[in-house]
Amino acid sequence: MNAMPARRLHLVRHGEVHNPEGVLYGRLPGYFLSERGHRMAALAAEHLATGETARPVVRLAASPLERAQQSAEHWADAFDLDIRTEHRIIEPTNSFEGKTFEASGALAHPASWPLLRNPFRPSWGEPYKAIAQRVRAAMEDAWDELEESGDDGDIVMVSHQSPIWMAHLDIAGKRLWHDPRTRRCQLSSITSFALVDGRFTEIDYVEPAASVDAIDTGAV
Repeated sequence: MNAMPARRLHLVRHGEVHNPEGVLYGRLPGYFLSERGHRMAALAAEHLATGETARPVVRLAASPLERAQQSAEHWADAFDLDIRTEHRIIEPTNSFEGKTFEASGALAHPASWPLLRNPFRPSWGEPYKAIAQRVRAAMEDAWDELEESGDDGDIVMVSHQSPIWMAHLDIAGKRLWHDPRTRRCQLSSITSFALVDGRFTEIDYVEPAASVDAIDTGAV
């Protein structure tokens, strides 16, 4: 009989959001999963719940925003878990919130130029360092709690593109400032980590819902 693999922590992005106007929704309320988004979230949960890729998920947390909570419901159903709301993995604040153009295209809008004065911080929203620190603190607390409980299994945390990407960069020891268009964090993707020599190490990245023809707009 094969031994159970060491526990992992999975950062999962939410599914597609119903956003026909292409609004940068950020933390705005009222942005829910589309029908495709629900299907994507279900595929992500199924990826770890069944077959050769199955994992024993025993803890589930989600950002308080509707799209993350709705995505987490599919994980709750698949693993018979309650959803814990974790505010530290919420979408970052962003001055472009509510606008209908991508932040990466803001150079075409002169009124937005003052917000672009420092892309390394960035000047248009929550500092990259602050995002990475709060997400990593949430990951570490969840891991410590699970170890103290004595339960065997994995942790799933349903979050957003920017927080997941910041955690990825910070854990990899890479610079945090970046072009948002280059993020490797697709809808309903799963970025997996394990503790190696007392430090988080990224061990896998998968896109279980890649077959769904989704529209990915609105991320900040």
